[in-house]
Amino acid sequence: MQSMTTRYEDTFADIGTRTSIGYLELVHANPGIDPWLPGDGTRITLPQQHVLPDSPREGIVVNLAEFRLYYYKDGGVKTYPVGVGSEQNPSPLTKSKVTMRLESPAWYPPKSVREEYEASGTPLPRVIPPGPENPLGNYALKLSAEGYLIHGTNKKFGIGMQVSHGCIRMYNNDIKELVFDVPKGTPVAFVDQPVKVGLNGNEVWLEVHRPKEDLDAQTKDRLWKAVMARMDTLMDSNPGLEFQRAAVENAIDQADGIPRLVGERTRQVAKASVESGRKERVSH
Repeated sequence: MQSMTTRYEDTFADIGTRTSIGYLELVHANPGIDPWLPGDGTRITLPQQHVLPDSPREGIVVNLAEFRLYYYKDGGVKTYPVGVGSEQNPSPLTKSKVTMRLESPAWYPPKSVREEYEASGTPLPRVIPPGPENPLGNYALKLSAEGYLIHGTNKKFGIGMQVSHGCIRMYNNDIKELVFDVPKGTPVAFVDQPVKVGLNGNEVWLEVHRPKEDLDAQTKDRLWKAVMARMDTLMDSNPGLEFQRAAVENAIDQADGIPRLVGERTRQVAKASVESGRKERVSH
């Protein structure tokens, strides 16, 4: 987690582009601050710490609930904010693969998109060539899931939000880096995990995301159930965990995507685990 002091001309959209953080991530991490006019000299939080999704750590994993892409390679991980499909045109919960790298791609709007634009009085041509009017930006990764891409953008706003027709939208500098690093055949998994729980040594960390700027009662109840289910699963596989209820409640009440320390493995269990490991090493 880091912070910065804003300049008078800054907006969250500008800051997100410079720091590779999504718009709603910045909004949720900085309650009470105007995202379009934070003001000169305002101290804001940059949420750059993340619990990894509960998913196989291979290839690309896109967690739609947090508007974030994870790329696993050589035992490490890179992560980038993304724009995802809107409620009317959601991104698919599916498994796919990278089939092709595209540079300066042309956009062939599908029939459904052309009909939508035509209904609004702004008809689209069948092909939009590369250039400033092309919404795919300068680079894209084509996926085996038909009609879906991971691509750049010609818009300044929209990364870290539900804005696309199902494709995954990235900052141009991010996709430029990713597109040359991802080989053909790389697996791509789309998941929807607003609640993530992880162990760091003996510490238990909880990260909770809300889908919109406001947190209504129905969404909060759904997050509570998801947290309880994740914690039950974690305790089944890691005996001796203890959670601090107040810390868990705070994480759900905020639902701001910031990881919080909410529990730990008891010292007795941790000590026994260490001693057991020592005996194993001695016996070998």
